[in-house]
Amino acid sequence: MLLDEVDQALTKRGHRFVRYADDCNVYVRSQKAGERVLRWMRKLYAQLHLRVNEKKTEVGSVFGRKFLGYCLRRWTGNTVKMAVAPKAIETFKQRIKTITKRVGGRGMTQVAEQMREYLPGWKSYFRLAQTPQTFKNLDSWVRHRLRAIQLKHWRTGTTIYSRLRSLGATHEQAALMAGGAGHWWRHSEAGLNRILTVKYFDSLGFPRLT
Repeated sequence: MLLDEVDQALTKRGHRFVRYADDCNVYVRSQKAGERVLRWMRKLYAQLHLRVNEKKTEVGSVFGRKFLGYCLRRWTGNTVKMAVAPKAIETFKQRIKTITKRVGGRGMTQVAEQMREYLPGWKSYFRLAQTPQTFKNLDSWVRHRLRAIQLKHWRTGTTIYSRLRSLGATHEQAALMAGGAGHWWRHSEAGLNRILTVKYFDSLGFPRLT
């Protein structure tokens, strides 16, 4: 609430900016203008008995910076779009890796439950992103991990073979997967996506990103 005065001052000067709590980005046309605005904001904060966090403050190009998990990217035709910041994508992957660890004794039902707790919220938060291919790539990566842990949960070659055959795999496909016990990640992309499909994981209660 205290920083509402900063918002009013920025608006009065005609600056474009975004702020959430004490995190604020101000957009200007040049490095020189940015340095000038930053000097002015330091004085403004001082009047409010506040200090700018110098470790987190800099003047630089808008591209490559993140704000609340988002970043801006230059697109074809010199357009600019909002995208999920690389660090946010890496955090997402680390969380999914934790949920889908191929050890720990958790069944697919438990994994699906944890995914339902995390994925829809993440998807909703980044719904303003204008780069749908990011979601498609992440969804594909998630399915790859799910196929790998499904093979791991089936454990033995005999079980893998019988389960895949029941899902429509040919003898050759099922035998290949069954003979590759221990190489879950590699075998989870060797045509297995046509057997352990998106609909298969839908039936187990796994959410989608797309």
